[in-house]
Amino acid sequence: MTWVLSSRAVAQNMDRARETISALAGPAMHGRGYVNNGEHLAASYLRSRFAEIGLLPLTPEYTQSFTLPINTFPGRAKLRVDGKLLRPGVDFIAEPSSGPGFLTGHVYQLDTLVFHQEGAQQRLLSIDLRHRVLVLQQPEVARLAQLPAALQAHLRTAAARVTLVPTKLTASLASEQQSQPQVQVLAQRWPEQARRITLRLDAVLQPAYQTQNLVGLLPGRVQPDSFLVVSAHYDHLGRLGQRTYFPGANDNASGTAMLLELAAYYARPENCPAYSLVFIAFGAEEAGLVGSRYFVDHPLVPLSHIRFLVNLDLLGTGEEGATVVNGRIFTQQYQLLTNLNSAGHYLPALAARGRAANSDHYYFSERGVPAFFLYTRGGPTAYHDVHDQATTLPLTGFRGAFGLLRDFLNRLGANSE
Repeated sequence: MTWVLSSRAVAQNMDRARETISALAGPAMHGRGYVNNGEHLAASYLRSRFAEIGLLPLTPEYTQSFTLPINTFPGRAKLRVDGKLLRPGVDFIAEPSSGPGFLTGHVYQLDTLVFHQEGAQQRLLSIDLRHRVLVLQQPEVARLAQLPAALQAHLRTAAARVTLVPTKLTASLASEQQSQPQVQVLAQRWPEQARRITLRLDAVLQPAYQTQNLVGLLPGRVQPDSFLVVSAHYDHLGRLGQRTYFPGANDNASGTAMLLELAAYYARPENCPAYSLVFIAFGAEEAGLVGSRYFVDHPLVPLSHIRFLVNLDLLGTGEEGATVVNGRIFTQQYQLLTNLNSAGHYLPALAARGRAANSDHYYFSERGVPAFFLYTRGGPTAYHDVHDQATTLPLTGFRGAFGLLRDFLNRLGANSE
């Protein structure tokens, strides 16, 4: 079936949306993380956009500040194996809780017999690992917790740890730091008989990094004390060393761009909403939904007055349609969404999921606020890596998702008619 968008769907500016994604995912934002003030630069950009659109601030400069502990990699990130230089972000990444290190050591390949033979465990305990680099396969990492405590402690005495990953490097963040430097390396980039490693990894744990949510309001003309919320996280993973950053075009410059397009639409006088619309750009989602949890604990509008929240994350693809987390929980609203999609021919398909703690909707719905998390499917699969770039993001379903979200919000109370 050919999907043809209704004329009403063409209500956002696709060139502007692409410019937003390019700006947020560009090198000047340093991956919107916690090195070189990347997330603060992104927040400053969004404050300007909120003001330009005409959103009212619920706090000074739209800012709800909070702090979090975060491990960062601000300096050097270099790895050589048998003299061969590997590329940060492409061939290797740091484990999120890695400690710092500057070392040269011989490889020690973990013998999998240690997981079920006492003799192998005793042999390992007799080996001095302090000047060796422990190398293991990714499936073995989860099994380390099965080992006796003394053996686990002995493995932590290794000069460093390398985990060989079979297919894809997927970076993340951590709130703590190990004493041992730890990296992941793509298995196909690892020499078959690797002998010697040189690693330089600068890691800094920031125990109380100050960041923020950004919150703007369009007051309702009929029921200003009832709220519809549109949210998207603007943060990402930041940098790995001085030369490598994670762009985060799909995750989540795309959702942030959609939030801004919806805000610009409803800020037009002819689209003034009946219910108040709140637009929240969350910080620290990648660090564990920290910003949205903080907002729920310190709400700037009464949670009981929120009629519905729509959270936007990963909206840069769409060849296969979209998935709606909580669609199986809030079945009436999901049926409305599917009816609107069928009527408007916006996206090829919608799929419902149940409860999941995978984005910023979670703490709201756990507190009784009805909420959806919508993300698009199909197309490029880059995720939490250096390949999630604005130049390769197709935005196949972006225009259709806008029309669907607009119609859905209108039916819930944003309708200006």
